[in-house]
Amino acid sequence: MTDLPYNGLVTNRLQGRTAVITGGASGIGLATARRLAHEGAHVVIADICADDIGTGLADSIGGRFVRADVTVEDDVQNMYAFAKESYGSIDIAFNNAGISPEDDSSILDTGIDAWRRVQDVNLTSVFYCCKSVLPYMQQQGKGSIINTASFVAVLGAATSQISYSASKGGVLSMSRELGVEFARQGIRVNALCPGPVNTPLLRELFASDAAKAARRLVHVPLGRFAEPEEMAAAVAFLASDDSSFITASQFLVDGGIAGAYVTPL
Repeated sequence: MTDLPYNGLVTNRLQGRTAVITGGASGIGLATARRLAHEGAHVVIADICADDIGTGLADSIGGRFVRADVTVEDDVQNMYAFAKESYGSIDIAFNNAGISPEDDSSILDTGIDAWRRVQDVNLTSVFYCCKSVLPYMQQQGKGSIINTASFVAVLGAATSQISYSASKGGVLSMSRELGVEFARQGIRVNALCPGPVNTPLLRELFASDAAKAARRLVHVPLGRFAEPEEMAAAVAFLASDDSSFITASQFLVDGGIAGAYVTPL
């Protein structure tokens, strides 16, 4: 179905289910779109990229593309309506879209416009997505929502991105609350908490500043950044019945960062 085989790791455990992935045209979102398609899911990629780019990526996995600005509630509602009309159900919502701009840094230096922009994309969008998709899942009596938080939702950093960290803490708290509220309606809600991931954004940041990369790598017990495909594998697990007793969780995939005091030399 795509040009990225998974060498026997695929179980087809999502056969026939429909997944909507925001921020699905790059990074973790694109890796997850490919993985879930390989697992048998119908995948709807939602992103703000150009239509031809999004459609080309969706076509490569046998899925569909919808252009959506997740900070606009009407776009979010239309995105899920499109998925429902296309495939008849919405079984998996991976609310993954997010930003990490350079003007979000220490609280002493971050302006209110940068604060609000990050909160809108990283937190308010997850509110819109959950609010819009939950009625579909209630009607079905089942569903899995995975919201992208971060390891910085559970750890502090001296290299601060204050609005990003606060937004991801909000995603974690909201996911926990929704996971509890809707548990007995057959709907699971979990927060994926990635460590630093080898995405174009991170590569661009650290390629120009090796000291920044080293400053962070020293805290990772595994000694490397994660690959997007490793996050995709975690999402596939949380989306599937293999995680049927997991909800309201902070699902850390961080290379051991949160469990470390002193890391190996």
